[in-house]
Amino acid sequence: MYKVRVEDDFAAAHFLQDYHGKCENLHGHNYKVFVYLKGEFLNEGGMLYDFSVLKQNLKSVLKLLDHTNLNDLQEDGKFVFAQNPSAERIAKFIFDKLLCASSDLQNLLYRVDVFETEKNRASYFLC
Repeated sequence: MYKVRVEDDFAAAHFLQDYHGKCENLHGHNYKVFVYLKGEFLNEGGMLYDFSVLKQNLKSVLKLLDHTNLNDLQEDGKFVFAQNPSAERIAKFIFDKLLCASSDLQNLLYRVDVFETEKNRASYFLC
């Protein structure tokens, strides 16, 4: 089994509406995102997946989040994060958007990590 990982980052504000503590107030993070692929076969170039293509896809997804208030993010008239943009929900959002960005990732993408800080991380992954 082969595995690859790319990383990027974005800055955004948010608050957790249904949380009781300091995170219920508007605040910001410099998020770091790791994207993981795994697979058994390499392409003709000897790669599981082209790093530059994966980084470009990730960058296009993160552009939707960068320098926004995540609570305000809407698609089709609905709030994307149900007014609670937790790191867990952000990880799933990125995962799903990457799958939409490239059908080539369908059998390779298996995990997205979102770090709110160096010490706090949430993951969304397929078993």
